[in-house]
Amino acid sequence: MLDRFIEKSPIPVMVRSLLERVLTPQRLDDCFESSSENQYTRNLLFSTVFELMSLVVTKAFPSINSAYKSKVVDVGVSITSVYNKLNGIETEVSAALVKDTASEMRKMIAQLQGERTPLLPGYRMKMLDGNCIEASEHRLAVLRDTAAGALPGKSLVVYDPALEMAVDVFPCEDGHAQERSLLDRVLCTVESGDIFVMDRNFCVRKFLANIASRKGYFICRHHQQCPMTAQGEEKLMGETETGQVF
Repeated sequence: MLDRFIEKSPIPVMVRSLLERVLTPQRLDDCFESSSENQYTRNLLFSTVFELMSLVVTKAFPSINSAYKSKVVDVGVSITSVYNKLNGIETEVSAALVKDTASEMRKMIAQLQGERTPLLPGYRMKMLDGNCIEASEHRLAVLRDTAAGALPGKSLVVYDPALEMAVDVFPCEDGHAQERSLLDRVLCTVESGDIFVMDRNFCVRKFLANIASRKGYFICRHHQQCPMTAQGEEKLMGETETGQVF
């Protein structure tokens, strides 16, 4: 039967195999235990919640409730307990899950020699950008007719173009928070030889100086509110669609 699926639908089989290889229940539960600060495990495992959520994300079921009904015997707790667990998952757990999964995937990509040609040989390029979570269509009734409704959360995401994969995410539950308030968390991941590519919103003197102090580099559009003094003669390197590069 497996041979028939491999022959007719090789990509789905590869994806399923990859997910089962990287996102094992034990690995998911270990990640939760090591990163969660307030939540704990009693009867409902994090890996079980992850499985239910994955069924919704991959559109096998339209909602957590319908996914739960299909797995109610295996889950072993009430739907209320499932929602309570989901609502209490901390942002640190989400961040750790992305980082841990990317680390494992990076090993597999290296083993398969699947990395893209580096944009700058000898350095590791990282694209940093903000991401606002899309608002849910299921807003509270009292907020549906007002533009001042509560905003969803946001995050900063680090994308590795050589791996074609997000390697770090820094989520924030406060939809009104400034992206710059998350920069200290980004700094903890800077390694020697990293080059961060980002827009002018991240052109903050303290942030850029700390990247340099960790022997990292940055390519960033200059923000007028960030004073700087050139330590050497500037050289024009070329032009882009939106300006000149020095």
